[in-house]
Amino acid sequence: MLVLLFLLVSLVLSACAPESVAMPAFGTTSLPAIVTSNAITPDSTSISTVQTSDRVLPQKVSWQIQYMGEIDINLDVDVFNLDLFDTSTSVIEALHQRDIFVMCYFSAGSYEDWRPDVSHFPSEVLGKDMKGWAGEKWLDIRRLDLLAPIMEARLDLAVQKGCDGVDPDNVNGYVNDTGFSINFSDQLAYNIFLAEAAHSRGLAIGLKNDLEQVSELLPYFDWILNEECFTYQECDALLPFVQAGKPVFVVEYELLPQEFCPQANQMGLNALHKHWELDAYRIDCWRFSSP
Repeated sequence: MLVLLFLLVSLVLSACAPESVAMPAFGTTSLPAIVTSNAITPDSTSISTVQTSDRVLPQKVSWQIQYMGEIDINLDVDVFNLDLFDTSTSVIEALHQRDIFVMCYFSAGSYEDWRPDVSHFPSEVLGKDMKGWAGEKWLDIRRLDLLAPIMEARLDLAVQKGCDGVDPDNVNGYVNDTGFSINFSDQLAYNIFLAEAAHSRGLAIGLKNDLEQVSELLPYFDWILNEECFTYQECDALLPFVQAGKPVFVVEYELLPQEFCPQANQMGLNALHKHWELDAYRIDCWRFSSP
């Protein structure tokens, strides 16, 4: 009789109790993992989606940009900017052994007739010849439907080779005579596509020149690399990146180091004097002493 009464009371209480959420046993829960790098095994070409590169560059760094000649992997710098196609994986691996950040260069706004993927470019995206650059033509960057797969394949190659970031060039066609009616908004859309595609693969990405769109593109890019801003007296346009704590890289060819290095250092820019062919020669403004 007592047993029946106990069961009856238990049923009544359970019917009246509020619905509860089952909780796991103590010590068995875990927070979702935060992915900070791409998860690629040495023999794999699959790419996992991530939010951004796991390496963040400080604002002041020593660096080298070289596309011609033998690479001196023992150079005492923090960053190397090298050609995506021409640089071997072994060179990148050797630089990583010294904890050097590797930017991989490719042209995102022009067709270069010597690259291994030239057959992937449809004729309708090829515009006018780039003045002064034999074998290069401007691209119709409005045709993302045709160019996105090509550029994404290049970003995949950067991941496979172990690049930490990418340096896509010629991303200011809208202010050049390309043969197409490319406007400000078209260029913004294309450049943002590049940034998001790079970040989704765990690659950092820099903005190359394109000073007119700095304010709009600053949130999307991890650094800016400019050529000859002192020559053309437009370095002030780079300051939003400095103010945001992001590194600014500057290359000057025609001016002598003493003509721009003191001001570059004062502005917090990582400036180099280089030959036009971008060989091993370099003068680093941070280490330059005026004669």
